[in-house]
Amino acid sequence: MDVKYSSVEKDGERYMTPADFVQKYLGLHTEPLHNPKTVQLIAGVADTTKDGLISFQEFLAFESVLCAPDAMFIVAFQLFDKNGTGDVSFGTVRTVQLCLVEDSIHAMWQTLESSTVILEEIQSYGEAGRPIWLQAAESAYRFSLGAIAGAVGATAVYPIDLVKTRMQNQRSTGSFVGELMYKSSFDCAKKVVRYEGFFGLYRGLLPQLVGVAPEKAIKLTVNDFVRDKFSKKDGSIPLFAEVMAGGCAGGSQVIFTNPLEIVKIRLQVAGEITTGPRVSALNVVRDLGFFGLYKGAKACFLRDIPFSAIYFPVYAHTKTQLTDEHGRLGALQLLTAGAIAGVPAASLVTPADVIKTRLQVAARAGQTTYSGVIDCFRKILQEEGFRALWKGAGARVCRSSPQFGVTLVTYELLQRWLYVDFGGSRPAGSEPTPKSRIHELPPASPDHVGGYKLAAATFAGIENKFGLYLPKFKSSGVVTIHPPASKESQGS
Repeated sequence: MDVKYSSVEKDGERYMTPADFVQKYLGLHTEPLHNPKTVQLIAGVADTTKDGLISFQEFLAFESVLCAPDAMFIVAFQLFDKNGTGDVSFGTVRTVQLCLVEDSIHAMWQTLESSTVILEEIQSYGEAGRPIWLQAAESAYRFSLGAIAGAVGATAVYPIDLVKTRMQNQRSTGSFVGELMYKSSFDCAKKVVRYEGFFGLYRGLLPQLVGVAPEKAIKLTVNDFVRDKFSKKDGSIPLFAEVMAGGCAGGSQVIFTNPLEIVKIRLQVAGEITTGPRVSALNVVRDLGFFGLYKGAKACFLRDIPFSAIYFPVYAHTKTQLTDEHGRLGALQLLTAGAIAGVPAASLVTPADVIKTRLQVAARAGQTTYSGVIDCFRKILQEEGFRALWKGAGARVCRSSPQFGVTLVTYELLQRWLYVDFGGSRPAGSEPTPKSRIHELPPASPDHVGGYKLAAATFAGIENKFGLYLPKFKSSGVVTIHPPASKESQGS
């Protein structure tokens, strides 16, 4: 073992470096972006001479320390005996914010081998180990929060959605008087305010809120549910499962989306006709009937399934890139991740959205009518050209990105503020990652003998033990949106 893990030879004797001891032997902090200061801190417990190297004698001495009844106290003391003098000054304790209390020490000591076996057995039960009623309660909880988040997100960007709908419904050909009434999305918004008033931007909002609450709720709930089924114990999930979860979420929402969309769209374009009776949501529902509410459902599937299949994986991976060095995500990072993910998802499915809009809008005199998705696609290409399929793409991105950003940040913050433990998973970034869990410990090594059987459990999550508050990862050098840390905090 002396030769296997030691990489330095000095005066005929072999030594371990901090990396040899912590990463190679203990198997801790092996991530590519591990924090080297944490590795040095852990190695310093065994390095009693504080020369940066661990001799075989120091290795054996620390093994006996781990076997002692007061091992946790001794480890805590040696962490801050930086000079190897056997003394810890008040200044040293204050610098590292040592905050040892007896209760927390006893709690950490539960990572002994006997307790580890029990905890591993408990944590081996994943989704399959939870009763059905508990999983159903978690889904109902997520559904409720998703409904609130969906309503908040829809209200925030509804004016953009109205402009997008009117731009997509504007035909490039036809004999209807005033057909090309809008030059651009900005011109459309300006004319709506001028001729219909400010609240004209919110025409059709009520049915939108009635429908968007269950729509977004079921989308978020199904996505989380499917992701949970494919998540591994370490929280990772294969890419194909992420895409499938998003696709299932998008497909499930159409049962709410299609009736909502067709009523909303007809109310939004009704404002273009200033004469005639006022159109209400109830009138639209009566005119269409039950089956009419699902007109254009195929195009809705073509839009919503790929949208969610793109959106949710991009959102999850963007969140990972925006986490700070402690693995946390703030409201600004969540909002940014949601907005970024909306750009490719919204833009790439614009043709399906245009077709859906054309099918669901009641055609006026002189306008082309469509018998289905393929017929609509073919006629748009023949009469208006390929670019017509991308009408309103800018407005759609401007609406979907902030809407889903607001929706997702509201959804995840509500899960933090109104947290209920159902035994399932929590949103990424909602808690610091350094907290140790038994299943996250490195596998047992045959080279861990005696007291070293407890070493990995003792040092796991050291970033937040003994009053410490250290970053788990070093800076990646990538520009982030996190505020820079103060010099005082960096120094500690």
